[in-house]
Amino acid sequence: MTTRRLTVAQALVEFLAHQYTERDGQRHRLINATWGIFGHGNVAGIGQALLEAGQDTMPYLQGRNEQAMVHAAVGYARQSNRLAAQAVTTSIGPGATNLVTGAALATVNRLPVLLLPGDIFTTRPADPVLQQLEVAYAGDVSVNDALRPVSRYFDRVVRPEALIPAALAAMRVLSDPAETGAVTLAMPQDVQAEAFDWPEEFFADRVWRVRRPVPEAAETEAAARAIRAARRPLVVAGGGVHHSEAEGALRAFADATGIPVASTQAGKGSLRYDHPADIGGIGHTGTAVADDVARTADLIIGVGTRYSDFTTASATLFANPDVRFLNLNITGFDAHKLSATTLVADARAGLEALTTELAGHRVDETYEAEYRTAKVRWERRVDAAYAAEDASVRPSQTQVLGALDTVVGDDDVVINAAGSLPGDLHKLWRARSPRQYHLEYGYSCMGYEIPGAIGVRLAAPDTPVWALVGDGTYLMMPTEIVTAVQEGININVVLLQNHGYASIGGLSETTGAERFGTAYRFRSADGTYTGDPLPVDLAANAASLGMDVLRAETVAELREALAAARASDRPTCVYVETETGDTVSGAPDAQAWWDVPVAETATRPAAVKAREEYDRHAAGRRRHL
Repeated sequence: MTTRRLTVAQALVEFLAHQYTERDGQRHRLINATWGIFGHGNVAGIGQALLEAGQDTMPYLQGRNEQAMVHAAVGYARQSNRLAAQAVTTSIGPGATNLVTGAALATVNRLPVLLLPGDIFTTRPADPVLQQLEVAYAGDVSVNDALRPVSRYFDRVVRPEALIPAALAAMRVLSDPAETGAVTLAMPQDVQAEAFDWPEEFFADRVWRVRRPVPEAAETEAAARAIRAARRPLVVAGGGVHHSEAEGALRAFADATGIPVASTQAGKGSLRYDHPADIGGIGHTGTAVADDVARTADLIIGVGTRYSDFTTASATLFANPDVRFLNLNITGFDAHKLSATTLVADARAGLEALTTELAGHRVDETYEAEYRTAKVRWERRVDAAYAAEDASVRPSQTQVLGALDTVVGDDDVVINAAGSLPGDLHKLWRARSPRQYHLEYGYSCMGYEIPGAIGVRLAAPDTPVWALVGDGTYLMMPTEIVTAVQEGININVVLLQNHGYASIGGLSETTGAERFGTAYRFRSADGTYTGDPLPVDLAANAASLGMDVLRAETVAELREALAAARASDRPTCVYVETETGDTVSGAPDAQAWWDVPVAETATRPAAVKAREEYDRHAAGRRRHL
């Protein structure tokens, strides 16, 4: 047997450089690059290995925050339809624990990322070492164990030879569409630097085939029977439609059957916004037409969705007493939700099989006319929200979206994750291509947008990318602006200043907490944050990190700034202070409920009133059995 003597870290880097995925005859490099911040737990191991391997073997990307590096890798994986991923290496201690939030985001959203945190010594020459967490009841526990519950696969490589099965298992999970998420290989720092004679076969090119499992004939027949029997069926398109590149199959299904399609945050763009069957977002942040159809639907056809509480309006949306569910999903875990008839298969393969099985079937023309007429009415509401009759005034948040809508191209990518923007975007944004709408709402993690935009741009270097960021989110994680500038990754950041946590402020008001602790203002005499806005200049901050900054004070200036940003070849920030009061162009109210428990006992009138409203909505919850 031919062997090669390398350290564990060197062997891992070499192994990763030879891993590929293949789907539909197209091959992709599985681990495209490695993000890293170095400390004593990885600098002499993986750091040295990356240096020795060189950029051609394993491109290295320098990050500023460990969580942000994971976000960038997740953005890359999503834009790549989960066929390519990136690795993230950190030192031990805080570098490793900073991965936890990003790992949870990746796993919740079923997106692949490989985490390589440094770990404590296995040989324990000194105990404890710097940054080691001592656990009195167990000598083999480190802070990396915090990554176990947020990883789809976890292993600690305590011996050189243990790398072989661990690395192979890691690739299996990363490339499996039914299992993927964050994968963690904890790397003790002494083991990283230890040499071993590796079999050459370990470094041979290896192709991991990304399956498209087809549905069983019996399940397809049962699904078709359920659809034929339904008078008011509705498709709920989730992120799985995008991951399996099933948009064309969904369009063919809708064209053939006339069944309307509503979308989750992850599934928006599954149909182009102007397709006759597309009725927009569904659930708490959905459109009136989608939610009204959902309330009367007798069959919900979930395609690649995991049915979060935003989608189901906390189990109050699907109100037809006779409603049943049919779920097409690549995982049995998600397919069986809501006591559904199941179609366990790849989304594209399942939709194609259903379309064939349903040949000649179409919903009643009165049902089609009903939802199409409602769609036209909703589009008028979008027009009103986007419109700005006076371009010389400060824009509202929805007018910012309207201005952006006039600037973006069909293939531009718009990224957001948290705050009040997801609700406005889900209701109003007119997605023109499958990947244009990029909302991380599975974990709704503040700080995702800027590093996520970097990851998207790395995956699609010729595609304009827009990170929509409120001031609260910006202050969480502006660090990767420096990375974008350093690498010449010309993302566009649209920075909206509204002086606080606008989304939670609104939620606070509706739940009786009276916007407590949600405004970015000085303290008043009564001790609350109700004084003047803080004199924080976020535009100056972005400029200090190296971005070109365009300030816009009016709607007209905003339009000019957005156009200039799109034409620029440098990372550019468009800064705008939004009108925070109620305006005629504001977003429509929520079209469905969301369950946020309200204090059952309180003395303040606002909380008492909020509890009465809560009880009224909660009475509509049901179990779908």
